[in-house]
Amino acid sequence: MSILKTISKPRGRPPIMTIFGDGGLGKTSFGATFPDPIFIRAEDGLEAIPEDSRPDAFPVIIEAQDIYDQLQELAKENGAGYKTVVIDTITQLDIIFKQAVVEKHNKTNPKKVDSINHALGGFGAGFEAVATMHARVRDLCGKLNNSGLCVVFLAHMDVKNIDLPDSEKFGRYVLSMSEKSAHHYTNNLDLVGFLKLKTYVNEENKKARSFGERELICHSTANNLSKNRYGIQEPIDIPCGENPLLSLIKSRRTKTGE
Repeated sequence: MSILKTISKPRGRPPIMTIFGDGGLGKTSFGATFPDPIFIRAEDGLEAIPEDSRPDAFPVIIEAQDIYDQLQELAKENGAGYKTVVIDTITQLDIIFKQAVVEKHNKTNPKKVDSINHALGGFGAGFEAVATMHARVRDLCGKLNNSGLCVVFLAHMDVKNIDLPDSEKFGRYVLSMSEKSAHHYTNNLDLVGFLKLKTYVNEENKKARSFGERELICHSTANNLSKNRYGIQEPIDIPCGENPLLSLIKSRRTKTGE
């Protein structure tokens, strides 16, 4: 059969995305507003959500293998009736993975280490091992996404100093993990969004103030790592308990014929 016979229009699928931001901004609560979510928890943040509206969740991850078991079981059951899988958070998952690599090193090497910097002989080998573990998580989530589940990775933020040859140094909000691991949650995704407080600067005393209003930045900016495939070019207001992002994605898909 000619390979041309395999040509077809790709089917639509739910989004796969990363939402990151500072602690206490309600990333977990926002994740719970996605359709029929099941939470995979590297940290226990669901206590902040009232019990009558709290989503289903697997037990909190203790060991690295736990997340693979949970994702594989979901895949085996074709999502088990859920529409979204939320991983809360990949930042804490990164800590668990680092601990696993250090423990593995100490079981097989006479010279013990207490840091990922020195694990597996150093020179970045420990970070490479952790990145490989994240790659496996991303692969399993990609398979769930292809089978019809929306995938939401939640993460904490960090600030990275950028030194480009054609501009002055500046700071940028990024995921709080090594670049080798972070790229699994920023590359080949439909959306990377930075959740932040709206900040207002008093022109008289130059002091910044906030009133608890949140916005999601998911278009490219120099200030933070963010992007999307839906043509969204403006910040999105995120009221507590609401998810305007989904309706915006749906409307953009309708307009573009996706």
